[in-house]
Amino acid sequence: MTTPPFDPVTQLDIDTVSAQLGRPARGVLGIAARTRTGEPTVVATAPRLDDGTPFPTLYYLSHPGAVAAISFLEATGVMNELNDLLADDEELRAAYARAHEAYLADRGTIEDIPEIDGISAGGMPTRVKCLHALAAHALAAGPGVNPIGDIALERADWAP
Repeated sequence: MTTPPFDPVTQLDIDTVSAQLGRPARGVLGIAARTRTGEPTVVATAPRLDDGTPFPTLYYLSHPGAVAAISFLEATGVMNELNDLLADDEELRAAYARAHEAYLADRGTIEDIPEIDGISAGGMPTRVKCLHALAAHALAAGPGVNPIGDIALERADWAP
């Protein structure tokens, strides 16, 4: 299996992410996205944590500015709007389903965890449940992979 290309994690990254999250970082495999200045923005997290807990969220948004901007979108009803858009747009639904499959493929290169088989993140492939997870995927995978994550990042008052 080939692991997606994450920046190797350093102790400084672990310390930074822990400070960003306000708790010790868990299961960090690498940094999947950084700001222009090099700050960790998206953490790649192991699909099974050290304590044995299955953890489906491979791409975890950690940067406080990004988290705040996405939280604002969630608080102002953007998820409802995006769910409506998803329901009405067949092309968007197909692209979102492909994003789900891409997410599963990335995680599958790391470890197969039967308890979370077929489960990605953020509500994929049928609904918008967590913009943080979808934005994290979009940042990690790059533009064009997760259309809902891309829309969230376009609307967010934050830039990497």
